[in-house]
Amino acid sequence: MSFAVIETGGKQYKVSASNILKIERLDIQKGGKVEFKKVLLLNDDKTTEVGNPTINGAVVEGLILDNIKDKKIIVFKKRRRQNSRKRYGHRQLLSKIQITKILSGNGKIVSEINAEKIKLASDIKKVKKQLFKKKT
Repeated sequence: MSFAVIETGGKQYKVSASNILKIERLDIQKGGKVEFKKVLLLNDDKTTEVGNPTINGAVVEGLILDNIKDKKIIVFKKRRRQNSRKRYGHRQLLSKIQITKILSGNGKIVSEINAEKIKLASDIKKVKKQLFKKKT
């Protein structure tokens, strides 16, 4: 099984074709295409290529499914015996991405998914509504 390790938003992700992952928010609209050029490692069934620090010319392509907010994180600060408390929350902005294609440094396709398997979040919601619709 082929995979790649990419870097985005200051974090590293191990991805393969058809993976859906949540990363730091990108300024691209829903349904847009994104390319990750910071590829740190490429692995197909036979060989492994490690970058120094990145692999020149290697690209991982993806499709933005949705721009969302993560669950709320509560931050509570208390100073004991001082009657001092502070409580606030934070919701991180994320982009939901499906990996569509992994290309090596020389332009060879390492792995990709069919166009039929690419599913937008809106299509999934429509299917769920149809499946769980009350029968009258």
